[in-house]
Amino acid sequence: MKEEWKVKGCIDEPAPEGVDLAAEIRRMCGEKRAVVMAHYYTDGVVQDVADFIGDSLALARKAAETDAEVIVMCGVHFMAETCKLLCPGKTVLCPDLNAGCSLADSCRAEDLARFKKEHEGYTVVSYVNTTAAVKALTDVVVTSGNAERIIRRLPEDEKIIFGPDRHLGDYVNAVTGRRMLLWQGGCHVHGRFSAEAVRRLKAARPEAVVMAHLECAADVLALADVKGSTAVMLKYAEEHPGRAYIVATEAGILHEMRKRCPSTEFIPVPPEGGGSCNVCEYMKLNTLLKVYNTLKYGWPAVSVPDDIAREAVKPIKRMLELS
Repeated sequence: MKEEWKVKGCIDEPAPEGVDLAAEIRRMCGEKRAVVMAHYYTDGVVQDVADFIGDSLALARKAAETDAEVIVMCGVHFMAETCKLLCPGKTVLCPDLNAGCSLADSCRAEDLARFKKEHEGYTVVSYVNTTAAVKALTDVVVTSGNAERIIRRLPEDEKIIFGPDRHLGDYVNAVTGRRMLLWQGGCHVHGRFSAEAVRRLKAARPEAVVMAHLECAADVLALADVKGSTAVMLKYAEEHPGRAYIVATEAGILHEMRKRCPSTEFIPVPPEGGGSCNVCEYMKLNTLLKVYNTLKYGWPAVSVPDDIAREAVKPIKRMLELS
């Protein structure tokens, strides 16, 4: 492995002239018994070459169900870790190690460990958008799709630390009447949505249905007709085709929405500060060339230390039990 690749965290070797990257990726998947997983927020060309697309936990669970020996996780680093936790015997590749996550980065394991000591007796509930080290300090993991349901399953008098997404925590507190102690983290993409931008679009298109991800701030969610995860939004659009939708989540989801609902209009909410749509620059680090090189060279591979993996998988299993 070239030393500069290790420093860069990805392989940027150009493909041979005339190579059809998508066709070569599919060929190598067959040759190496590999599957490509792509998150909804990656570029459409990456989603189109993938075996499976979905949100982070759904992809990790699908990876564990396949008989593939190699998993290429096109998303961000914590997603590759989660894949590795659920299928430890498989090789998990991450096309670019620089694909981090502002939400996961907002809660470091050492900070959470200290916070737990300051709040003894609290149950730690962590969003799946966290590192394996944070999951190892967690009692139960949740997703945006099941957070409300799982919190309702816990005793009403249970003291809970919920993190790292304060907006998701705010929403769950509001709909359940809980008073969970919230970690003050957030997603930089969903944090760029403003209520004013939604109001402007709604004024221009009053017939449109507003969809917003639960990582958005409360004032944005207050304007939404449909609130939920990417899977919730996709399902609603499929069940109610032919309408116009104003969508407040990362713009990569529009690719799958338009594929599934070709007769439906999807209008992205622009980010505060300008631009036509709101994108995650980390997700966009996944490119066809990087997927091609990752499969070709079998690098970068993601691993989780055994002691962390043993603890980190427990709250995921607890979530599956509760949901």
